[in-house]
Amino acid sequence: MSISSLTSMGALMVAAGLTVSTVALAASPEPAAPAPGSDRITNPVAEFAGIDKITGRIITFDVYIDETVQFGALQVTPRVCYSRPQNEEPKTDSFVEVDEITLDRKIRRIFTGWMFAESPGLNAVEHAVYDVWLKACKQKSDVPAPDAAKTDAAKPDTAQPNATAAPAAAEPEATEPPTTSTN
Repeated sequence: MSISSLTSMGALMVAAGLTVSTVALAASPEPAAPAPGSDRITNPVAEFAGIDKITGRIITFDVYIDETVQFGALQVTPRVCYSRPQNEEPKTDSFVEVDEITLDRKIRRIFTGWMFAESPGLNAVEHAVYDVWLKACKQKSDVPAPDAAKTDAAKPDTAQPNATAAPAAAEPEATEPPTTSTN
């Protein structure tokens, strides 16, 4: 046998081996990948972190979707906030608009786009004084919802008793012992 025939036989054997392994791989049961976007969770609250570069203070704050929160001279408004179930790879993203209030009190849009919690440096807002980035998307927040705050302000306060029914802060009655005069 010549060297060229041995080389071609080796190449055929390698090719046959690759074909067998490819067929075996195709035949093995593999879990079906979910359709993109099918398992994402829409959240009502986006959690951000911000740093004030002057003081060095880092603050975490929650913002409800379509509501605006001011952080320093920046106004942060998340439009959507998506996350994945806990049994999947974490992917948290939010579409955010950030405006700056300038010294002459004008509002200037400095950022519109997607922020990713797993890659905070990718699309964080970098400002001369303030930086803002997405930390998480949440279903609940300790901060009251803006609609709840508006309805609470519109409702009369029923926790206080009616002023005609009973005084709000009645003074305690004097309990001094009776005095007798010995004159």
